[in-house]
Amino acid sequence: VQLQASGGGLVQPGESLRLACVASGFTLDYHTIGWFRQAPEKEREWVSCYSSDGATYFSDSMKGRFTISRDNAKKTVYLQINSLKPEDTAVYYCARSKYAIYRGGWCPTGVTQYDYWGQGTLVTVSS
Repeated sequence: VQLQASGGGLVQPGESLRLACVASGFTLDYHTIGWFRQAPEKEREWVSCYSSDGATYFSDSMKGRFTISRDNAKKTVYLQINSLKPEDTAVYYCARSKYAIYRGGWCPTGVTQYDYWGQGTLVTVSS
């Protein structure tokens, strides 16, 4: 099982980024993919989920500027972030839900509910 996150970078406030999480070694029909972020000196926080049944979920503070999508053929889950703000600066991680539920609408928000993590991709928002 592997998750490979990419797409981060240095951007100016107001710009957009699309992060990608490529999954391998398991089937997306059985596992939710979650996105988390961790800012310097802060705890890792849940951002969004794409569940195995195709439902999407967002943290209340992320609604409106964040979208999540999945390309089944590429086994990739994307996190689009629009109107980036300096406070979005963080390392963004994708992770696989610990439990396998075939096409289940499960969106865990706790880090302990995920068993495999990508290496993280750094997003820096600065003028």
